[in-house]
Amino acid sequence: MTSRTWFVTGAASGIGYELTRLLLARGERVAATSRRPEPLEALATGYGDQLWVAALDVTDAAAIRRVVNDAVTRFGRLDVVVSNAGFGVLGAAEEVSEEVLERQIEVNLLGAIHVARAVIPHLRTGGGGRIVQMSSTGGQVGDPGMSLYNATKFGIEGFYESVAIELAEFGIGVTLIEPGGTRTDFNRHLVLATPIPAYDDGVLGQIRGMLTGDVDPELVRRSVTGDPAKVARAIADSVEVSPAPRRLVLGRHAYEAVTTALRDRLTALEAQRDLAYSTDADDIADSA
Repeated sequence: MTSRTWFVTGAASGIGYELTRLLLARGERVAATSRRPEPLEALATGYGDQLWVAALDVTDAAAIRRVVNDAVTRFGRLDVVVSNAGFGVLGAAEEVSEEVLERQIEVNLLGAIHVARAVIPHLRTGGGGRIVQMSSTGGQVGDPGMSLYNATKFGIEGFYESVAIELAEFGIGVTLIEPGGTRTDFNRHLVLATPIPAYDDGVLGQIRGMLTGDVDPELVRRSVTGDPAKVARAIADSVEVSPAPRRLVLGRHAYEAVTTALRDRLTALEAQRDLAYSTDADDIADSA
């Protein structure tokens, strides 16, 4: 493999950290960014000029442009961008405060869009490259208590469905990563909304109990199956695939959940065929 320059957000923990470690071990150059980049400093001593670390809050569009430009100055170019920064909120739609709602959208959706807008000119003028956007099964499957998180993941997938078409002529590929439950600190760092008692006895109450109460470790092991190192490897290897896979669904539970959701959606759509056609203007219907 030819050595590339990668730009990674959310690189100090979870999948982002595992990916950064793997890329460095493979001899790649990495511009690794995080709101709190301190965990990355230990890697710097082992990889020298391969690694460049910067603090970055993806809610600051001006800072994103500055850090991206600094990375290009440092390495000369960008080849692969991994937009990984994000977090989750657990709570019914009516439970979540306006402040948390806005923060969720600012980080997961607007932040990812700002990253795209900052890196695209460099990839385009550099002759191409790859954008890898961390999504989730939550970009295709709704989960109770995760409506805001789902909104950001459905939203960023819609954004890239359009952008991928725009960028194809410049040799820039786009891949959306859709892992299921992965053994990172994601759940431990969930922002929890203040519960409304009306939800206590329903499915959301059960989910909240699993995340905040005493949980059987065996249940956790069976429900959270993803290995972050293996997910990182799949992401890194995907860049060798051409054309870029539009989506990577990672994990058995992810595959099963997305498959069921897509089949159900297609079945519902096919049942509406006659209704869809019936709403065309008469001159269209007559010529069909």
